Amino acid sequence: MLELIQRINHPVDSSEIHDSLTLPYELRIRGRLRATTDTNRDIGLFLDRGPVLRDGDLLLAKTGEIVRIRAAEETVVTARLPAGMPLARLCYHLGNRHVSLAIGSDEDGTGWVRFPPDHVLEELAERLGATLKHHTAPFDPEPGAYDKAGREGHSHSHAHGHHHAHTH
Repeated sequence: MLELIQRINHPVDSSEIHDSLTLPYELRIRGRLRATTDTNRDIGLFLDRGPVLRDGDLLLAKTGEIVRIRAAEETVVTARLPAGMPLARLCYHLGNRHVSLAIGSDEDGTGWVRFPPDHVLEELAERLGATLKHHTAPFDPEPGAYDKAGREGHSHSHAHGHHHAHTH
């Protein structure tokens, strides 16, 4: 079994990549995992906890081999609406429900938000003017403002005495 033990945070020539590992989002959030690569090799993930594996991330094996992470096609809902305030409003309301979102735009300027199927979220998106499409696509949601994932980050502690009020 190939043991993947470290994230690679520097550019690597494509000729140095030995294999790829395609995983759905729910498995890319794990630091410990047994899986099979795209070429049918058994692997084990032995990574630090926390950062989500992103589509295109590179992992180093104990043996020196490099494996590229791929986001698997999953059942998703893509909500499309004009970029700008309509898209920002939808992202705000969906994000306020603490749902993972992938956000983007098409070449014509139409914005989109992708999320796992959920009838309540879908009704909200339609009320805000979005056109919905149920389909399969890679789901690689935004990492969040405090995610490090090998990049500059921000640590946030609640050891001090205060609370956050959430009004909905």
